[in-house]
Formats: sequence, C-alpha cells, structure tokens
Amino acid sequence: MIRTIYALSSGRPPAAIAVVRVSGPQASAAGAALAGTLPPPRRAALRRLRSRDGTTLDQALTLFFPGPDTATGEDLVELHLHGGRAVVAAVEAELALYPGLFAAQPGEFTRQSLANGRLDLAQTEGLADLLEAETEAQRRAALAMAEGDLSRMIAGWLGRLGMIAAGVEAALDFSDEDDVATAASPDVAAQVRPLVDEMNAVLVRPPVERLRDGVVVVIAGPRNAGKSSLFNALLGRDAAIVTDIAGTTRDLLEASVSRQGIPFRLVDTAGLTDRTDDPVEALGILRAQNILCTADIVLWLGDPAAAPSSAICVKAKSDTDADAACGVGLRVSIHDPSTIDKLWDALSAHGATMLDVDNAPLLRTRHIALLVSALDELVAIDGTDLLMDAERLRIANVALAAVVGHDATEAMLDALFSRFCIGK
Repeated sequence: MIRTIYALSSGRPPAAIAVVRVSGPQASAAGAALAGTLPPPRRAALRRLRSRDGTTLDQALTLFFPGPDTATGEDLVELHLHGGRAVVAAVEAELALYPGLFAAQPGEFTRQSLANGRLDLAQTEGLADLLEAETEAQRRAALAMAEGDLSRMIAGWLGRLGMIAAGVEAALDFSDEDDVATAASPDVAAQVRPLVDEMNAVLVRPPVERLRDGVVVVIAGPRNAGKSSLFNALLGRDAAIVTDIAGTTRDLLEASVSRQGIPFRLVDTAGLTDRTDDPVEALGILRAQNILCTADIVLWLGDPAAAPSSAICVKAKSDTDADAACGVGLRVSIHDPSTIDKLWDALSAHGATMLDVDNAPLLRTRHIALLVSALDELVAIDGTDLLMDAERLRIANVALAAVVGHDATEAMLDALFSRFCIGK
C-alpha cells in the first residue's frame, strides 16, 4: 500500500529556499489544510501556511501535481518555504499531526516511483549513483543510466528474444502442420548469435563500480628517483614526505584525484632495491612489488630496461640531469608545471581508454551477473532440440528482465534505497 509521505527534499537549512514535498493519496488534502486552497495543477501560487490553531507558519510558493503523471506516480504537493531551520521544523511538525501522513524513510519517494512504474530498477540504480557522483565520468555514466539508456538496451534485447521465442513456440505448437512448422523453424542459433555478440561487446566494458574505484596509477622505481616528489606534484599538494635520505618512503601511500573528469587513485611506493637490512623497508618493498601486479598504469622512474611491461617510463628529475633521459618516454620536473600537465594528459588519455565512458551503458556487477546468466543459456542454443531451446530462451528472458527489476527481491531493494537521503 502506498503511504502518503512528506520530507524536506532540498538541502539542509539554513538556505534561501527549502522545498518540502508531500506525496501520496492524501497529499492534496494535507496541502489544502495547510495552504487553505491549492493552486491549479502545475501552477505556482503564493499561499499563507497556517497551523490547525490558525497560527501563520510561513508564506510559501505552493504547487500541486496530480498523479499519475508525476515523479512518484502519486499526487504531489511542493511547498517552497523560506529556508530557515525553525520554518522547516514548524511545517514538518504540522504535517506530522495530519492523519495518515508519515515522515519519509530514506529513498521512499523514489521507491514510490519504482512501485508506480515511473522508474525501473536500472534507472533507480542510476539515480542512486548520480546522487553519489563525484567526478564528471561518474556523473555522465549515472545520468545515462538514470535516463534509461540501459533500460532501453535491455528492452530491445527482450523484444528480439520474444520474437525468437514466439517462432520456436509456434514450431512446437504446430509441428504437425507442415506449413507452420516450415515457416517457424529457422536456425534458432543463427537468430540468437547477433544478440550474443552484442551482449559480449557490452560485457567487456568496465563496470560502473570501476568509476568509483578510479584508475590505479602506481609510481615505482629505485630509491631517490623522485617518486614522492612526483606524487605530490600530481596531487598538487604535499601528501608524501620528501627528503634526500634514501628509503624515506616505507609503505604504500594512496590518494584520490580527478582529472579531466576521470577518477584516479595514485599510489606512492617504497624504493625498490635488491638488498636491505631494514625489515620495515623490506616489507614496504614487498608491498610495492605486489601492487605493481594490480596497477592499471605504472609510472616507472628508473632504468627503462628494468621497467615492468607496459609501464610509462618517466624521468622525474629532468632539470638536474639532461643526459639521463635517453630512452625515457616522458621527462618531467616538479619545478616546471607544464611537464606535469603533459604527464596528466598522458594519464588521462590512458584512463579514458580504460574506462570508455562515452559509448554503450556501463553495467553494475549485478547487471553483469544477470547478463552472463542469460548468455550461458543463449550460447547453448543449437537448434537440435526446440523444446530445450524454448526453455533456454525463457531463462535468458527472466535474467534480462531482472536487470530492470522485474524479479527484484525486497532485500535487494532495501539495500539500494538505504543509500538515498530522506527526502529523495
């Protein structure tokens, strides 16, 4: 049952304007009780809000949106108040006295939208990501999902699967009628092959979670190669201790930064050496070697001949030794900002390729698991047993439908909506 709920849906006061939203079957009655009368639908009007004893609470811009053509699919009232704490508290306290009204739980407005078909689950997940987006790449990917890019792609696949399944079912139902069987029994495997290819092309793209983790850039090399100085220069702040003493950095030092809309996680490492008598330094070297295996990009500040495979070789002290840059891909100096900018351009180019956020929709880990389940069924279709093929098509259809929430469980929904703020 849909409840009538209310909450502050703008930023926390104090602010110039505070928007209190009421949604549900009793929204219009509650709004009229506060404002006297509501303005015509979708037209803003100034109203004096009063408590039950006639005390003025505020003068507010009031709007009424009748359902189902609203964000939540229910009647919706918005009260644009003066944004002081006391004003908001007084209006919320008055709404709490109205029979049948409830203070909204986190994500409950969006949950109404999902329940009333205004959003599907994939769009809702995109909205959750949009609220948490911190970089331009995250914003673009989340907005694309919230606006239905993934949902439309899934709907297209489901439509095509439905047509294939209809042909298989017709062949099964009318197998004793030669004209129908002949028309409805094309090569099923050939029909699903384009779908398989399209799904595989989407699956090779990075998951949405990768945008939050960022591109891992590990700065590595021997002692006193300038790793920590470069780490600080890339961040634009003094995050690592820099001295002339060899082996100053003993452990991994990590920091996140966004550049050209792409999230990066920079990692400064201990200087690599074949021998050390210091057990702490030895542990730092081991950790440095381990993270080199998982890095997306390695900036190597040592002899190019010793660089890990696919590393970007960098001469970090190019202003002190001009002849030492033979064979080194990039020369930088912490005293020359333009060289740091060039290095960032190279990192951003690599990062954009790895994340590839400008084309097809990016998937969550949940979506990937469902697509893999669907693919397992589709690639097994060979046309030799139409009854088995029909069952495989049905299972694939169920898996794809679950991407947009047709089979979402309450437990999964609770986990999702707990990420939302109270007024969303």
